[in-house]
Amino acid sequence: MAVPETPPGECPQCWQHAHDRSAHRHLKPREDCPQCVDHMVNGHPYIVPKTSSGWW
Repeated sequence: MAVPETPPGECPQCWQHAHDRSAHRHLKPREDCPQCVDHMVNGHPYIVPKTSSGWW
């Protein structure tokens, strides 16, 4: 299954890990994903910018 493109306002890594089962397939049961833990501790390094919604 192909992962849809990251929508505006979302973090690409969070989006991929939430919608692509293969991202965590290598983990054992109840094992934390090191990338996700780092993300929770240090925050999002990049957010896809939203497009301007103003009419002016």
